[in-house]
Amino acid sequence: MKLFSRNIRFKNKTHHNELRRIINLNFNIKHNLFQVTLSVLFALLLLPVKAQTSEDYQRYNYFFLEAVRQQGMGNFGAAFDLLTHARSINPNAPEVYYQLAGYFVAMKNNKEARRCYEKAAQLAPENSTYLEKVGQYYLSQSEFDKALETYERLYETNKAREDVLQILYQLYGQKNNHKKMIETLDRLALLVGNNEQISLTKMQLYEQMGNKRKEQAELMSLVEKNPLDLNYRVMLGNWLFQNKKKKEAFKEYQNVLKEEPDNAYAKLSLLDYYRDAKNNKMVDEIIETLLKSKKTEKETKMALLRQVVVENQENKNKDSIEVLKLFDRVLALPQEDADITLMKAAYLIMNNKPKAEIHQLYEQALAIEPDNARARLQYLGDLWESQDYDKVIALAQPAHEYNPEEMGFYYYEAFARYLKHDNDGALATFKKGVTLINKDSDPNMVSDFYAVMGDIYHEKGMEAESFIAYDSCLQWKPDNYGALNNYAYHLSVAKKDLAKAEQMSYKTIKAEPENTNFLDTYAWILFLQERYEEAKIYIEQMLKYDKKPSAVVLEHAGDIYFLTGDKDKALEYWTKAVEAGRKSDTLKQKIELKKYIAE
Repeated sequence: MKLFSRNIRFKNKTHHNELRRIINLNFNIKHNLFQVTLSVLFALLLLPVKAQTSEDYQRYNYFFLEAVRQQGMGNFGAAFDLLTHARSINPNAPEVYYQLAGYFVAMKNNKEARRCYEKAAQLAPENSTYLEKVGQYYLSQSEFDKALETYERLYETNKAREDVLQILYQLYGQKNNHKKMIETLDRLALLVGNNEQISLTKMQLYEQMGNKRKEQAELMSLVEKNPLDLNYRVMLGNWLFQNKKKKEAFKEYQNVLKEEPDNAYAKLSLLDYYRDAKNNKMVDEIIETLLKSKKTEKETKMALLRQVVVENQENKNKDSIEVLKLFDRVLALPQEDADITLMKAAYLIMNNKPKAEIHQLYEQALAIEPDNARARLQYLGDLWESQDYDKVIALAQPAHEYNPEEMGFYYYEAFARYLKHDNDGALATFKKGVTLINKDSDPNMVSDFYAVMGDIYHEKGMEAESFIAYDSCLQWKPDNYGALNNYAYHLSVAKKDLAKAEQMSYKTIKAEPENTNFLDTYAWILFLQERYEEAKIYIEQMLKYDKKPSAVVLEHAGDIYFLTGDKDKALEYWTKAVEAGRKSDTLKQKIELKKYIAE
């Protein structure tokens, strides 16, 4: 039914799991067996005990109380034996059956547990605790008929218990007994008053029963009892509309709007009425009115705009200019947040509008709501693609104050500074960003933070700090291949831990076998390990894929060729390295002497 806009407590169909949920909320059958306090047990003992003699009574009382004491000490085995003995002395004491039942539940002896609960309730029929426990037990075993009977008896003992009526409602729902469900709601209404939730639920039940007369009567009663709440009148109009009484529905909507011209609920219903009548002119007028009204909730405006956008996309002949004008008319009003502005930006993106127009909307959104992280991040993403790093920095910096917990802003600013060769500024920003790292942080982002920090530390000659940063990077993302390559190469240059460097570098060429940087690093590490023939294989692969190798790579190739016996090729590549701009006294000596010289 479209009638209702408010939450309803009760549902028209009750399922097994819902019954279990209610029982778990009220009482867990297996939980407090061994935690009954002495005061409760003494209260139970006040019930008449049908012992044959005073001596029997004293004996029974002794063993029962001793069982309670042992239970309180955690000696459950002894307590169970004492309770069993107490029962043999006085088989008509309800409290001993009640206590024993809990033990049988714990032992998963359902047959005996059931017998004991039932016996306790039979011996003390006015004891609501025993009766409720029996009902809960039946529910736990899905014996709904018996549970119904028991909870009805429980209700008779205390008609002021709302929770019992709720369970009865669910139980009758399990049996699809709508008539009894309504009777239960009527009983609940006597207890808590006839409120909206109860009336609306009864209406749903009447609808399922096909009793339109009573359904309408219930709604009319709700309208009459709440004459100042016009939403009930609209609700009545909606019911009439859905039941093919459209003229009567229209009259209700009009009457509401006479009393309250800006009633958005009535206008939305009238909108559906005109859509059904295919009166597009009135549909457009009402949408316009709702969107321009200050009293229309933002969520309603966004829903209407979304619908207009969808219709526009489906109608290829419809110009998007009209949609944009509609957005503009809405945005001309004071905005409580940036949601509608960002909605317009999304529409521009969807229609491939110029970036400048979209960026202007992002700026408007941030002017309305400076702490809107979503708007700022979307804007930063666009600026990043255009490589406008100065603007990226200017946009990211204020976010540290507005959204200090968002790592993304440190990420954009730090990388922008790094690409502008502002290593000190980038490092300072990265250091602020890593202070926000927690177990829920994005591993890719954290890994990139540490990877670039490692590169910066290395450029600054801070080798130890660089290697620590790389290790941190790989802790968060072991397959960060860029970091693995750089770490391995820097280790090789420092001639430290070549075995570790070779393992890291091997991972990169397995992942990206045509990456020339990775191939050069791996070939050079093999060379330093004096595995010259293997190094030759990988340097030749690198030369195959890289048509314009760097001067350093060309020199590496020459060194490898020399130590694998090809002196002519070694001289060729050393010469190419000089031609490519490599300036090194050692390289000049290699060419002059036509031999490899280690640095």
